[in-house]
Amino acid sequence: MSHAEPQMRWWGWGEPAQPVTVSDAGSRFILGRVGMTGWASRRPVDLDAVRLPDPAVSDDVVRALREAVGDDHVLLDRASRVGHAAGRSYPDLVRLRAGGLDVAPDAVVSPGSDEEVARVLSICDREGVAIVPFGGGTSVVGGVDALRGGFDAAISLDLARLDRLETDARSLTATLGAGLPLRTAEAKLEARGFTLGHFPQSFEFASIGGCVATRSAGQASTGYGRIDELVVGLRMVAPAGTAEVRTVPASAAGPSIRELLVGSEGALGVITEATLDVRPLPDARRYEGWSFRGFAAGVEAFRGLEQEHGRPDIARLSDEEETELAVALSNTGSAGDRAARAYLKARGHGRGCLVILGFEGNERDVAGRAARCRGILRAHGGLSLGRNPGRAWVRTRYLAPYLRDVLIDGGLLVETLETATTWSRLEELHAAVGDALRGSLAEPGTRPIVGCHVSHLYPSGASLYFTFMARAHEGAELDQWRAAKEAAMRTILDHGGTITHHHAVGRDHAPWMREEIGELGVAALRAAKERFDPNGIMNPGKLLPPES
Repeated sequence: MSHAEPQMRWWGWGEPAQPVTVSDAGSRFILGRVGMTGWASRRPVDLDAVRLPDPAVSDDVVRALREAVGDDHVLLDRASRVGHAAGRSYPDLVRLRAGGLDVAPDAVVSPGSDEEVARVLSICDREGVAIVPFGGGTSVVGGVDALRGGFDAAISLDLARLDRLETDARSLTATLGAGLPLRTAEAKLEARGFTLGHFPQSFEFASIGGCVATRSAGQASTGYGRIDELVVGLRMVAPAGTAEVRTVPASAAGPSIRELLVGSEGALGVITEATLDVRPLPDARRYEGWSFRGFAAGVEAFRGLEQEHGRPDIARLSDEEETELAVALSNTGSAGDRAARAYLKARGHGRGCLVILGFEGNERDVAGRAARCRGILRAHGGLSLGRNPGRAWVRTRYLAPYLRDVLIDGGLLVETLETATTWSRLEELHAAVGDALRGSLAEPGTRPIVGCHVSHLYPSGASLYFTFMARAHEGAELDQWRAAKEAAMRTILDHGGTITHHHAVGRDHAPWMREEIGELGVAALRAAKERFDPNGIMNPGKLLPPES
């Protein structure tokens, strides 16, 4: 694994190590489906052309902030403000690329310690300035949008300087600063013989604090666990004081404060440090591909993996549409590709569903678990494809956000959403959400691409992760997105799903929080916010629904 630090583009994802292109077969498939005769050319505006709200933070506040963290760590320039104005959801990218930001921080402040965080919070609380904690800037639900929330100004609190890392080899824990990039943390842990095992698609840019604050679930969560399962201690600095969760493996000391702070999305305070479970660095990794004739058969096989204790570390089942898209994008037209397609067709898997399984650990453990999983998959009709599909998936596991930039350049609406439900309702929810997205985006002569995969398994159910594409209507992209989002969210709630499995609530999902946790649940969260953040300066407009 390479650990060179990539750079985030201000208008999109990162600068790719290699150019990202769409294959000829992929272009034919996508363009034909969405009803386009060729790619558009919609490049982002220049940085100098981006329209920003006028800065509103006063000179007195700027002076106080500079005294608190140092002159070099309070930035007011255009590039810093634009770079901290939004995350990387489709609406964020549309606004950034068009150069019309309705919100942006008035300053970017980078504290270097808990004490400096507390000073900044005290100044902003006294002066009525909103604070938006900022880690890697990878939120896809509007979680770092610099909303002022009724205050005169807002700052982005960049946590990059909070980057400490200590390990306890005997306890198998690591204490990490919230601003430490996930990629950097993993590289440093590997150098000491450990792994966190947390590999979300945002791995190259996400931060430790951002993952904890949003209940992130990495691609290997089936084996390693979600980030919330790994947290054994943490510290949060809030306007009302500091909350610290004692580092112990478990406790019966009342309702869990840890559970309240993990996933709090910066709305209660600033998570500055977390202690997480780690594992010894695996000496064996095995990734392999399988095929099922249909999604229902694959779902039953995955239920078997989980409930019959054959759990892999990575388990990913793509439905027919996502598989078809993946095959088109990877098709080079080679003799090998043609032979593979002919083999699948001959075995009755011509429009099948691709499965990726991954195992990490010591040689004996990996071999034993892989053998058990193979038996379960074969019993449910699975067809082994060997290791090549697994190796290809590993090579491209972080590619999708880069590809999205290329597709948006070409005139497409490209977005994702995720949910989870029980095994009993999984296929119902999968079909209903897919139909809702297609119906909301359909136009004469076109058919939106709506693919989905299962990638996080539990004894009671699993997640569903949808990717959808349609021809973007220039100037009306946000209306298109809003119609699709609302249709999908209503369907998710009507069919027993959660409004978010691992993308968090942020700005985009907040309107549905009442239906997710109930009026009393919302009231309890508001009470917690009022205690931790009496004046409401922390990340306004996120997590909690608008006042009714």
